[in-house]
Amino acid sequence: MRKLKNSELERISVDNFKNSKKTPIIVVLDNVRSALNVGSAFRTSDAFRIEKIYLCGITSTPPNKEIRKSALGSTNSVEWEHAEKTDEVVLKLRKEGYLVCAIEQVSNSVMLNNFKSTEKPLVVVFGNEVNGVQQSVVDLCDVCIEIPQIGTKHSLNISVSIGVVLWDLFYKVNQ
Repeated sequence: MRKLKNSELERISVDNFKNSKKTPIIVVLDNVRSALNVGSAFRTSDAFRIEKIYLCGITSTPPNKEIRKSALGSTNSVEWEHAEKTDEVVLKLRKEGYLVCAIEQVSNSVMLNNFKSTEKPLVVVFGNEVNGVQQSVVDLCDVCIEIPQIGTKHSLNISVSIGVVLWDLFYKVNQ
């Protein structure tokens, strides 16, 4: 085996990315405090050609030094928008026909491995590093998806959660 050089990876340009067909998933960040986590969300969203990211409430927005550090330029490729209120974004996207999924531990959650793809495009809402997705936003969601865990901790870092969830949903949507 030989490691591939970046030039051998056949990545598309930012312009081609912007004009390409996107994976029918929108990411919503609900009051995410760490700009590094926001940058990671951009980078992962770029990797799976996610439609758009909504940065809600106190979530940092580009241009930002810490976002730039972990996003590695993906703020230029992934469409994004800031909104003050997460609940307003969720209501708007539900009216547009999206299935809205909070990534949260709640009663009656669906484990990620049991979540079935749907004909509807998806919205995935990721919450604050300490408090998760606001209850008022959870109340507006169609389903809550939980990442199965068997260790002693009750959660994953949000950037890890975004990677796990987007990879899984990308795979399911493209089957």
